[in-house]
This record gives sequence, structure tokens and C-alpha cells, in this order.
Amino acid sequence: MAYSRRRRVGTVAVALFASAALLAGCSSSGDSGSGGDSTGSGGGSGDVTKAGIIGDQPEAGEPVSGGTLSFAGFSMPSSLDPTKTQPAGSTGGTEMANIYDTLVRYDADKQEYVPQLAESLTESDDHLTWTIALRDGVTFSDGTPLDAQAVVDSMNRFTKNRGANSQQVQAAVKTIEATDPQTVTVTLNAPWSEFPAVLTFGYGMILAPAAYADPNDFKPIGAGPYTVADFAPAEALELAPRADYWDGKPYLDSLKFVNIAGGQPRIQAMDSGGVQMTFLRSPEWVKAAQAKYPGFYEPLNVNDVLQINNREGHPGADPNIRKAIALAIDPAVINQRAFGGDGHPTTKIFAEWSKWHNDVPAYTQDTAQAKQLVDAAKADGFDGNLTYVSVNSPVSQAIATSSQAMLNAVGFNVDVQYTATITDMVKRLYVDHDFGITYSSYSISDAVPFMRLDSALRSNSSNNILGYDSPEMDKLLSTAQQATTDDAEKAALKAIEQKIHDDAPFVSLGWGANFVAWNPDVYGAMPSNDGIMLLGNTWIKK
Repeated sequence: MAYSRRRRVGTVAVALFASAALLAGCSSSGDSGSGGDSTGSGGGSGDVTKAGIIGDQPEAGEPVSGGTLSFAGFSMPSSLDPTKTQPAGSTGGTEMANIYDTLVRYDADKQEYVPQLAESLTESDDHLTWTIALRDGVTFSDGTPLDAQAVVDSMNRFTKNRGANSQQVQAAVKTIEATDPQTVTVTLNAPWSEFPAVLTFGYGMILAPAAYADPNDFKPIGAGPYTVADFAPAEALELAPRADYWDGKPYLDSLKFVNIAGGQPRIQAMDSGGVQMTFLRSPEWVKAAQAKYPGFYEPLNVNDVLQINNREGHPGADPNIRKAIALAIDPAVINQRAFGGDGHPTTKIFAEWSKWHNDVPAYTQDTAQAKQLVDAAKADGFDGNLTYVSVNSPVSQAIATSSQAMLNAVGFNVDVQYTATITDMVKRLYVDHDFGITYSSYSISDAVPFMRLDSALRSNSSNNILGYDSPEMDKLLSTAQQATTDDAEKAALKAIEQKIHDDAPFVSLGWGANFVAWNPDVYGAMPSNDGIMLLGNTWIKK
């Protein structure tokens, strides 16, 4: 059985994370934080505005064993510890999911959470208890059993070490207990409709006790289909198949993850046969890959965003200055200059294709009104200066300079400052909060709309680089989290979008997509949330 948001069914058949999120959002040197294309798939199926596998492939036939599959991800992990690497598809999620597996995965076609390591996931009638029943006979790669206590200990370690989404879990979860050897019971403080999504990411990647027995010597020991054969941090990872994997020994002889910087070089590696799968985000490369290859397409809301520092002492502390920024920007101009017109410009939070789309008005460029707001702020003492902090790459430069021109035209004096490295960028944004505006990405999927918004906007969130502090927004976020029906969640998300429109803590520039492309002779790849690919049943046709 599966857990579906469309009906209440019982079972499912800080700086470090900031830097990982930033990599996904602004490492634009070749493959930016925007993505997607609505003008056709590899199979010519028309507009692509729904998550799922697209493109034509020959009939699979019977699976065959053997061969090596090479995967060029978006950003190679520097650590295989899920608490030290953002467990998202673009930043190590696929690599780690194939070592540790996940308790559940998200089936985009069915819009359901389906079992992996868990045999079932049951929600109580009052929405306050989730019961995770584990499969019998599952072992970690060191031979020890994956039982309820191992799951509880792994989850508690994830929280203690402040893994991704741990703030939300700490706030929402009352207890995590092993209620019998094969059952984990999670009790919530209030309903949380997106709780199953947590189990597809870091909390669902269960580590063997031996993996972290020595806090100074982490070992990547999990219950997934592969074990680590060789690992060069941030460069390459080679995995070997497990003969005792719970779902059967993988067909592949070897699974390799390689570091290829930039969308165009990754597509060229696909064309030459150097790799058989790759992860893409930038719209021009997504479009190019869709024309050639099948793959998993996942549209994302607010995939391009202009972040505004709302903190006291910065221009963006004034809501009228934030509104002036929003009114000065035309996302279509940025799309043309940075993405060659292949992006999807919009200031809406939830795009027209989204199930959460609503009638909250979009910001449209109004330079006259923007200039009036800037002039009024100057009359009150504002000097007009605004600092734009950016990584130094062609796409980021194009976004920065086009934004600079539009903002200068309404009376701002924008100073664009480029950082030497991503590390420097993270320090300025997340540690020193030394910026006025910057470009990034929120990448909000329809499957999990709340968590990224909460991370960005809740007043006490460690990933809230905006410094946005609104008790009203905090209440709206809690209402969305606790919604138990789609209608209630849609109403709550509409209220959040209205509040974003009213306060302008940031400016949405457009929606985009993840696209994981594969060679037509690759079969059996199973997608989950956020472009994470489970490859235990993947095989190569000979």
C-alpha cells in the first residue's frame, strides 16, 4: 500500500547546509539554479509541467547483469555522512541513497510515498502518530540487522548533528521510539502532512551503528544496494554491488559517480558515452538534453530568486525599498540575458502548472512606482546604495549586471561584488550577513511545498539568510504544516504567497526544473524526491 496526499491512507507500501543549498542555487558556472523547458520532451510529448519520466526508449526486454554505469552529478559530495552533506539530488543525495537506501521514496507518477526499507508507513486517525514498520531480514552491509533501534539511533544522531530539516523535526516531533524490534513510532506535537517526505531525505538514510561508533572515524555503512569501493571527496565515488541487498543483488558490476563541471561538458560526456546518466538544472542544458535523452523531469517553483537582506542596518530592512526592488525587476530580461530565453520567468511563488497555483497577483515591473518609493526613501535619509554579492561565473554575472541596470534605472546605486569562492560567498551570506541582495534558488517541488518555504522564511530558521522576522508568517507556516487535506494546504499556501507579495522579503525570478538524463540503453532507474535516483534495480541493455 502507498501513502497518498489525495486520500488519507494508513500505510506506505548550519552553515554547512547553507553552503550546499547555495551550491544548488548559485553555482551558475555552466549549470545554474534555474532549469526546465516547457516546449517539449525527448519524446516530443509537448509541454512538460509534471514530474515524471519523459522521452522515448526502446522496449526494455529482460534485465541483464554486468557493466558499469557512470553518473555525472551536479555537485559531488565532500563527505558521505548525511549530516555533513545536503542529502538532495543536486548535492550528494543520489550517491548517499545508493549506499544507505531510504525508508520510503516518492513516486511522482502516483503522487504517493511508497516503501523502500520500510514495509509500511501508517498515519493515525488524529494525524499525530506515524508508525514505521520495517521489512524483515534487512541487514546493513556489515551484516548487522536493520532493526527499529538502529533506525531510532540513526534518526537521533541526525537531529543531534543538525542534519537538513532537523529544526523542523525538532519543532514538530515529540518522540521517536522503537515500540518493538521491527516498529518505529513517531509521535508529533501537531499534524504534519509532509512528514513522509522527511523519510526520503537524510532522516530516511539509515546508518549502521558501526558507521558512527567512533565519532572521529565515520564509515559509510548502510543498508543500500551498494558499498563504497573508492571515494575521493568532491571528485569521484565508486560503488560495488551488494549480493545480500534486501531487494536482490544489483545488476550492475559497478556504479561510478564522477565530477564534471558544467551542463555542456556533462551533455558532451553523455554524447560520447563517457557517462550514461547526468543531473542538469540550467534551462538551456535541460532543453538540449530533453531533445536527445529520456530521463526524470521535475519542475520546481521559485527555482530562481533574488534574496534581499531584511536585517536592521541594511536597505532591505525598509519594506518600501524591498517593494521598490520587486517593482524594478523584470524577470523576462534576466531570462534573456542569463539563459538565452530558455528559462521560465515569473514572480509567482507557485507557477501556473503547480497544483498549489492561486490568484495572488504577480509583481509586474513598474519603474515609475519603484522610483517613487526610492525617492521617498532617499528623502528619509537612504543613500541609495545597494550591494549585490555574487559568485564569479558567466551566468551569475549576467544576472547581476542585468539586475544592476534595472535597479540603477529607478534610483538605486548598485555595487556588484564578486566572491572568489563559494566558501567566501557562504561566509558573507550565512555568517556575516554582509550583502544587500544576492541570487539563489529555493527549488520548491509540488510534492514538498512547505519545507523549503519554512526553511527560508521562519524567523528562527538557520537557513533564513534574509533575516526576515514575521510572527504572522510563522503562524501561516505552522498552519500550512498542520494542514491535513489538500484544500486546507492550498489555502494556507495561498496565504503565505499573499504575505510574501505584501512584504516582499525576496523576489521570485522564475520556475525551473531538475532533469536527470540517461542513455536510452539504461533501464530501471527509480526517481524519488528532489532528483534523488535509486539505482539498485538499474541495468544496461547490451
